[in-house]
Amino acid sequence: MADRDSLPLPLEVRARLAELELELSEGDITQKGYEKKRSKLIGAYLPQPPGVDPSLPQERRTPVTPSSSSRYHRRRSSGSRDERYRSDVHTEAVQAALAKHKERKMAVPMPSKRRSLVVQTSMDAYTPPDTSSGSEGEGSGQGDSQGTPTSSQGSINMEHWISRAIHGSTTSSTTSSSSTQSGGSGAARLADLTAQTHIGPIAHLSLKRKSKSGTVENGNSLRRSCEFGSELAWQPLETEENHLAPPDVTTYTSEHSIQVERPQGSTSRTVPKYGNAELMETGDGVPVSSRVSAKIQQLVNTLKRPKRPPLREFFVDDFEELLEVLQPDPNQPKPEGAQMLPMRGEQLGVVTNWPPSLEAALQRWGTISPKAPCLTTMDTNGKPLYILTYGKLWTRSMKVAYNILHKLGSKQEPMVRPGDRVALVFPNNDPAAFMVAFYGCLLAEVVPVPIEVPLTRKDAGSQQIGFLLGSCGVTVALTSDACHKGLPKSPTGEIPQFKGWPKLLWFVTESKHLSKPPRDWFPHIKDANNDTAYIEYKTCKDGSVLGVTVMRIALLTHCQALTQACGYTEAETIVNVLDFKKDVGLWHGILTSVMNMMHVISIPYSLMKVNPLSWIQKVCQYKAKVACVKSRDMHWALVAHRDQRDVNLCSLRMLIVADGSNPWSISSCDAFLNVFQSKGLRPEVICPCASSPEALTVAIRRPTDDSNQPPGRGVLSMQGLSYGVIRVDSEEKLSVLTVQDVGTVMPGGLMCVVKPDGVPQICRTDEIGELCVCSIASGTSYYGLSGMTKNTFEVFPMCSSGAPVSEYPFARTGLLGFIGPGGLVFIAGKMDGLMVVSGRRHNADDIVATALAVEPMKFVYRGRIAVFSISVLHDERVVIVAEQRPDSTEEDSFQWMSRVLQAIDSIHQVGVYCLALVPANTLPKTPLGGIHLSETKQLFLEGSLHPCNVLMCPHTCVTNLPKPRQKQPEIGPASVMVGNLVSGKRIAQASGRDLGQIEDNDQFLFLSEVLQWRAQTTPDHVLYTLLSSRGTIASSLTCLQLHKRAEKIAAMLGERGHLQDGDHVALVYPPGIDLIAAFYGCLYAGCVPITVRPPHPQNIATTLPTVKMIVEVSRSACIMTSQVVCKLLRSKEASATVDVRTWPPVLDTDDLPKKRPPQVYKPSDPDTLAYLDFSVSTTGMLAGVKMSHTATSAFCRSIKLQCELYPSREVAICLDPYCGLGFVLWCLCSVYSGHQSILIPPSELEINPALWLLAVSQYKVRDTFCSYSVMELCTKGLGLQTESLKSRGLDLSRVRTCVVVAEERPRISLTQSFSKLFKDLGLHPRAVSTSFGCRVNLAICLQGTSGPDPTTVFVDMRALRHDRVRLVERGSPHSLPLMESGKILPGVRIIIANPETKGPLGDSHLGEIWVHSAHNSSGYFTIYGEESLQSDHFNSHLSFGDTQTVWARTGYLGFLRRTELTDASGERHDALYVVGALDEAMELRGMRYHPIDIETSVIRTHKCITECAVFTWTNLLVVVVELDGSEQEALDLVPLVTNVVLEEHYLIVGVVVVVDMGVIPINSRGEKQRMHLRDGFLADQLDPIYVAYNM
Repeated sequence: MADRDSLPLPLEVRARLAELELELSEGDITQKGYEKKRSKLIGAYLPQPPGVDPSLPQERRTPVTPSSSSRYHRRRSSGSRDERYRSDVHTEAVQAALAKHKERKMAVPMPSKRRSLVVQTSMDAYTPPDTSSGSEGEGSGQGDSQGTPTSSQGSINMEHWISRAIHGSTTSSTTSSSSTQSGGSGAARLADLTAQTHIGPIAHLSLKRKSKSGTVENGNSLRRSCEFGSELAWQPLETEENHLAPPDVTTYTSEHSIQVERPQGSTSRTVPKYGNAELMETGDGVPVSSRVSAKIQQLVNTLKRPKRPPLREFFVDDFEELLEVLQPDPNQPKPEGAQMLPMRGEQLGVVTNWPPSLEAALQRWGTISPKAPCLTTMDTNGKPLYILTYGKLWTRSMKVAYNILHKLGSKQEPMVRPGDRVALVFPNNDPAAFMVAFYGCLLAEVVPVPIEVPLTRKDAGSQQIGFLLGSCGVTVALTSDACHKGLPKSPTGEIPQFKGWPKLLWFVTESKHLSKPPRDWFPHIKDANNDTAYIEYKTCKDGSVLGVTVMRIALLTHCQALTQACGYTEAETIVNVLDFKKDVGLWHGILTSVMNMMHVISIPYSLMKVNPLSWIQKVCQYKAKVACVKSRDMHWALVAHRDQRDVNLCSLRMLIVADGSNPWSISSCDAFLNVFQSKGLRPEVICPCASSPEALTVAIRRPTDDSNQPPGRGVLSMQGLSYGVIRVDSEEKLSVLTVQDVGTVMPGGLMCVVKPDGVPQICRTDEIGELCVCSIASGTSYYGLSGMTKNTFEVFPMCSSGAPVSEYPFARTGLLGFIGPGGLVFIAGKMDGLMVVSGRRHNADDIVATALAVEPMKFVYRGRIAVFSISVLHDERVVIVAEQRPDSTEEDSFQWMSRVLQAIDSIHQVGVYCLALVPANTLPKTPLGGIHLSETKQLFLEGSLHPCNVLMCPHTCVTNLPKPRQKQPEIGPASVMVGNLVSGKRIAQASGRDLGQIEDNDQFLFLSEVLQWRAQTTPDHVLYTLLSSRGTIASSLTCLQLHKRAEKIAAMLGERGHLQDGDHVALVYPPGIDLIAAFYGCLYAGCVPITVRPPHPQNIATTLPTVKMIVEVSRSACIMTSQVVCKLLRSKEASATVDVRTWPPVLDTDDLPKKRPPQVYKPSDPDTLAYLDFSVSTTGMLAGVKMSHTATSAFCRSIKLQCELYPSREVAICLDPYCGLGFVLWCLCSVYSGHQSILIPPSELEINPALWLLAVSQYKVRDTFCSYSVMELCTKGLGLQTESLKSRGLDLSRVRTCVVVAEERPRISLTQSFSKLFKDLGLHPRAVSTSFGCRVNLAICLQGTSGPDPTTVFVDMRALRHDRVRLVERGSPHSLPLMESGKILPGVRIIIANPETKGPLGDSHLGEIWVHSAHNSSGYFTIYGEESLQSDHFNSHLSFGDTQTVWARTGYLGFLRRTELTDASGERHDALYVVGALDEAMELRGMRYHPIDIETSVIRTHKCITECAVFTWTNLLVVVVELDGSEQEALDLVPLVTNVVLEEHYLIVGVVVVVDMGVIPINSRGEKQRMHLRDGFLADQLDPIYVAYNM
């Protein structure tokens, strides 16, 4: 760095370059124009590399690396970067690191975004704010400033990348595989590259929604050539699933790109959105069906090889999923130096005429030299606004002191007494009023607490300041007139109470508002003592605000030490650009200046924004000896200095750089010196200092006269720093941090360096630690926080022997660094910015600097980047949030993000967990316009940051997941069985009570006989009542009416249908009475009925194919239906969807023949088929099961006994009558048991949600059945109406059982909220329960009328993943509530078996539920006759124990548990808990996950997530969430979803898909159809708002 001028450029060329720079930064010329002119200017001075034709345009030339000097000139004006982190050396390092990466690229799938989300422009994003952290104008040119042909980034070397990942566990280098060119050959080049390197498909085509007119909106992407289909190396996707491998949808169409046009008409989109979701294509006409899966394939390829370092072996009890504990790297550098010695500063020499206190000094100057200028303030034009003399300061401060003490409150009860705290609220452009108020407080002996002016009621962080004021007991706020007028007011003119603030009295300190003190009143001026002088606020890492108390003696000693260190003399002039309310600005510009009667020229921030050179001009104008600035001010001056010819800085003897402790300040100092050395600036004048609120000034470089002594520099290895050791410049020249010294310890102070965490052990000489200072001149406590004070201000550092270094306490400074040779202090970072990731320390500032050095540097709006860490899965994870420029494209963002990941990976060897981009000007700001970090982090964590781009890399960062589980071979059949015990536990088996003695109607073997018997014995007894949506009776059926109607239908089947007995008939009816009559008509005619849900009239395209499929698969010889449905089947829409000509004959039962059949058919054998039950399972399989007459009668009998159904009873049924228990309750039970069924079609509830509950109340029903979707509809739809329902007389107190009919794990949260909601209407919470059935047995459990209440247990979710059941207490971590699925039905036996070995399992062990009962289905009805499948499911035998019984396998995992409760029979009650379907469960990392558990976690994370479904694809976990909110909130969900699944399930989410509400398909039972969703996603039919591919 010393050799800046390796290129001999003449001065005029340099000046011209600087002008160019400025033109570019202000947008006067484009990047291209700039490049051109620049290369012209310095072309002659560049050494030509051999073989480069100078006439070639710069863009095509091989990248030339200019010397650092011209490089410095070129970059100097990159005004959009935050100047605190500028370093040209670092920029070069970053570019070099990225160049190294270019050879080893990976294709990263770019997230897909909906068009409406891409064009996300907020108006304010274009108006630069007043308070920005950063810079002057922005260049409009956006290109690659080196002119490298960036398409070379397209090449990808996967092997290299992966092997790197394995060895280093470093982040993936991710870049999208194309970029915009200055040359036009980009697309062709890209295609060549793609062909050569055989990568996956181009990853980053954004999904855009196709517009209605059929044109394609594909944003700004280049037209890409699509001739590369044939050369791509594709592998079909391997799947580990046990069902059929999903179709390979990843092959690209080669040669001919097919354009897909959609017919205009069909735009109606209702639930579920698949069949006709709009087709989309990419810009190059490749149909998109291949796109999602192609991206996923790419992601899989990227993640395929193991990336983590091999997991260490340790003993694992299968129960515990131990998170991997990081073992320290044996090769990591360790400190080797000797133990350091504490450094003592020089003696604080007491000068005889030093005042005994600061007030005494003020009194002295105010009376001896009242005309001497104390402070000059500037207006925004740089004109002196006001000169405060020492005399005025003295008299006005006295006036303020008198008024504070005597004019607030009453004489007896003054509001403020000496020692009380008062707030000082002054704007940054009024230092004079602040100074008067501050000294007024000192004279009145009250404690000033200077704070920022609150601009709005909810400023970032102002609430925390309110807490500080509250805890300090502040009741009075001093402020200026102008400020008081500017505060937000309520309509009545009062200043509102700010959020979190105590009630304040606002007191204006302008002289004209104050009373004159009486002649005899005089402030009491004492020598400095141990009373508190003032409280300085400090914002912590977590956003909380603390008050550091500084005693009067500390205040005075600090001023003396500064005077000695800086060599201040009386009447010197000092220019101050810093905030005068705190820190260096306060200490030099308000306090030490008064002690020495100096003249301060105060430059307000507002003037600096208009004229960055103002401070240099004032130094010249006033011949100032000292200036206090930050590195940012030096940088601004550099950019703007070309206007000034007559700058002369030779008067400066000291340029104090207040943020010298920021390691990145060095480049500003060097650059400033480089330019201004010719203007009279001497090198030794630059004096960086380090300070902290706790220790005040920690160290400062002294202004020496000896210019031969060069300042100290250290070039430290970043890798060493991350292990906390100092290693000078490693071989990897890229990752270094160059630091400058901040001088030596303050006079009178003692400094040592201690380990940052744990016991304050003194560090070794080559170790980085926290600096601690022992000095009178430091803070003494955090106001009101004794614990934190003890840890920070009362530290006793220990030697290795354990002895304390000193008897006096030290204060921790919060600065990390070391003491170098010659006692020079070096700072490498701050404790607040420290992030410890997998045991290594990284500094947030360093990462910001790296991100800002990534090209294009102008990408980040005004350099606004926030870096912080969040804790996920027991480690810190790095999050980067940046504001992007308003004009950046998707492509730019993605390119930049990929490069940042690589740069940070190379230079810091740390993975970035999440990189988020937000629109310009949207991050919360601090009062001075910087980014409010803790607030940003808060917004990120609560999901209200609203980013416009997100890239998550959990696969590369998260290396501490538990070991994947190796399945242990189970104990085989050799395990000892003694009686009913297996490996020491009672065998898990249970049964319902016996079916008992036969009653009169039970003598019949067939339902058709029962109906005939009822028609004879009780002809007028009403069996069925159907309700309309208004709650009135739509129709009803008595026993005789049903019998007669069934006879007519049977006659019609014989006559018109010409059907034989045993033929299959499809019944396509809406829920109602026609369906029941048609069913019995089929039984009377000897036909086998199949109930089928009719197609939805508004959505024929998606619902009709299912009807057709059932009709075909069931081999129906004819369809019976009503007139309405009949018309629908023959409609135009129907014929557009399916081939109508292939339907079997359709019979319309609305017009029936008048005659009866010759005789009612009586089956010869009770084991023949009674009906077929078809249902689509949650996994999307259509399965029909055979129900024999025996099973049907046994089923009805079992339900009759369990629910005590008799002819006098009424039961309300709100279920779909097409399959399972819903069909049996709707059609069969009333005929068998004789009770009246009140039928409520669930579809009517969409019109009138209260219909079901009103019917239950009106008919005084004791037993009712519903589905989850009905229960959800009532919970959501009636939540706010309970009061009005009560007033309408709704009363549910008679309900004894309300059973949810389901084929899944009970949804305990839904049943509980339903019970809670309707408790006020009389519903007994114990009444609500669930049932359980499946394909092999339509009802295994059903909560009856007698018997114990359903029980709930809590199990450990982690043990469940290992197929174990471990009961835990309610509320313990990872606990999952499971509710018993109702009582086992009479005549049903259950055993729990191991699904692999088929051995019986013990009590409370998880296994597959096997069932034996008279009403088991007799098998699947399939055309293909897959006998093996059937025999396994319906005729299984245990491998040991009772090997005789024939069991049916339900395909559901669950466990039995013997409870303390007793059954009706007096036995102890066995409860069955259903965990989930084996088909649905996902095998990930060797463990079994149930989708519902992950979905529950995800739904909890954010209020906008209304529904969630998960599935796996090629071993990636895909999470689909429905968003209820604006599309801008979609991206907030990605990090939250990823976090919660990691934290609670130890899984990494592969893809997050955000969709509109109602996209996740749900079947009639309210179950999610996850496989349909998966197919829809892979076929690109979801029209997602956003798809994020996690790396």
